[in-house]
Amino acid sequence: MPLLNNSSEPDYLQGLDWFKASASSGNSGCREVALTGDGRVALRDNADLDNPLFVVSEHVWRCFLDGAGTGEFDIKS
Repeated sequence: MPLLNNSSEPDYLQGLDWFKASASSGNSGCREVALTGDGRVALRDNADLDNPLFVVSEHVWRCFLDGAGTGEFDIKS
């Protein structure tokens, strides 16, 4: 995965290892996630790396994963 190269980003966002869900099948347009090492989780859109990153605490990330896993964010038809 490409590394952040924007020197205006805070130090904790430099040189992160980004990963994405295996369901993305390597195409662009996916969200990528990186663990910052200080308890935060960074998210980015790999289709447009000029967009700002979204950074949340580990607690917020765990709450999101729990809600996603229990279907709270499923699209209702």
